[in-house]
Amino acid sequence: MEQKNALIKLAEQMAAHEGVTHFAISMRALGKGDFFKNLMKPNGDCRTRTASRLFQWFSDHWPEDLEWPEGIPRTPKSEQKQEVA
Repeated sequence: MEQKNALIKLAEQMAAHEGVTHFAISMRALGKGDFFKNLMKPNGDCRTRTASRLFQWFSDHWPEDLEWPEGIPRTPKSEQKQEVA
């Protein structure tokens, strides 16, 4: 799955599960609410570093009662997140 589509899918599934919008997910993950709105535009894109940061954030914050979407590789939880758990 294309990186852009994978990020959008993760945001939409987490938002639906938590009863919020992708704006709220963007605020939690990046501190700005318009990221996914801009990414969903036809020419929307992001930097590789931002995408990597988001994939890690989703992996670290994914709800335990929500199955990770098929077809999207999941990164291991970060060391910092594992120590807190």
